[in-house]
Amino acid sequence: MKALAMERRMYTLTLLSLVLSGVGAVVVSIPKSVYEFARGDNITIPCTFIPKSRPRYVVISWSVEAAVVGAKEINIVTYYSVDKTTDIKALYEGRLSLDVDVPAGKANLKLSNIKLEDNKLFECRLLIPLDDEGTPAAFTRLVVLVAPSTPICKMQGKAEYGKNVNLTCLSEEGSPAPTYTWQSQDVRNMPRVRDPRTTDKGGILSLYNISKDTSGYYVCTSRNKIRSATCNITLTVMPPSMNIGSTAGIIGGVVALLIVLIIVIYFCCCRKKKKEEEYAMGVREEEYSDKEPARNGDGRRPDGHEDPQGYDDSSVRRSPVERNERNEERSERDYDRRKDNEDGRSDYNDRRSDYDDRRSNNDDRRSDYDDRRSDYDDRRDRPSDRNERYDDDPRYDDRKDRRSDVDDRYDDRRDRRSDVDDRYDEPYDDRDRPSVPANKPTRRQND
Repeated sequence: MKALAMERRMYTLTLLSLVLSGVGAVVVSIPKSVYEFARGDNITIPCTFIPKSRPRYVVISWSVEAAVVGAKEINIVTYYSVDKTTDIKALYEGRLSLDVDVPAGKANLKLSNIKLEDNKLFECRLLIPLDDEGTPAAFTRLVVLVAPSTPICKMQGKAEYGKNVNLTCLSEEGSPAPTYTWQSQDVRNMPRVRDPRTTDKGGILSLYNISKDTSGYYVCTSRNKIRSATCNITLTVMPPSMNIGSTAGIIGGVVALLIVLIIVIYFCCCRKKKKEEEYAMGVREEEYSDKEPARNGDGRRPDGHEDPQGYDDSSVRRSPVERNERNEERSERDYDRRKDNEDGRSDYNDRRSDYDDRRSNNDDRRSDYDDRRSDYDDRRDRPSDRNERYDDDPRYDDRKDRRSDVDDRYDDRRDRRSDVDDRYDEPYDDRDRPSVPANKPTRRQND
């Protein structure tokens, strides 16, 4: 309230001084040269005027500075006193209004939900026909206060020994424009003294001739009169890497070495294959040794006999005729072996066929056995039916009694036989044995 009363007093004194100093001239004034409001507020910018006489026709307009320096100002609202109409431009329609009272000399601008784009210079102008002397316009600046956004920290350059790098810090928005400060810590999170050659200007920290000691933790703070925000970046300085030329040379050398190895392996394989073909034809490509070759017939073996120690006669030099004969013999042996294999395979197929036949016969016999077993089970069930019929027949009771008597007599005979068997099982005593006659002939004499 005190600030408002003081503002009104200053406003009154300003009007009096203007009236006394410029009697007979138009005077337009705005109390402050700068107005600061937070983004999203609804604000009012006052504008007062004192005409030279009581006019019958007045035009009041508000304008803002252009987005491009040197361009014409942009009119945002105009008031016409004849029909008391207000013309508001589409850019501010819905957010702007004008509070006008011509007799009282008031033309206040009201703006709601201010944005960062409203951070401009505003002009209040009064137009009276046939009266353009004095001060027909007044200016003021609107500052929309916006806290700085979280800054973005980046690094420009390579973090290698002896290089120069720049650490940048920038907030995308903030009004008034934020200021930037850098702080650094070493790898042990301890504050350190900045190198004298390091510069910090406009959020750019320049580091020169960096080394391992330059590595650490760097923090940037973006601050204006509302609040502050920070970002950080970790700098790790490494030894210089190999350049592109040396790397390309190493790669080219490795590729050439691989090509040479492939060529050598190819020729070795071809040579080995050629030797195998020559040995298959009975020709030996290597140089003959200084040993005396064997005589004709020494290295040969009779037909059908093989050397038990695996005699190898490839070192014996033969004529083409002998080689042909040897090849023919080898072909005949191969043919015989193939024929034997075919005969053995045929025998195996015959045995396999016999086994399948026997297995089929076994299956047939098993099926017959199952059928007989089923018939037997059926026959076992039939006597039970006959027994039931016999139980109902009274004649069967007499037979059953006679059979019971027979069974009893059989049990008596079996008991008597058991008693006889028990007597035979008793141990034999030699003392009860009768004496042998003296004139009894021996068994040999009887024979």
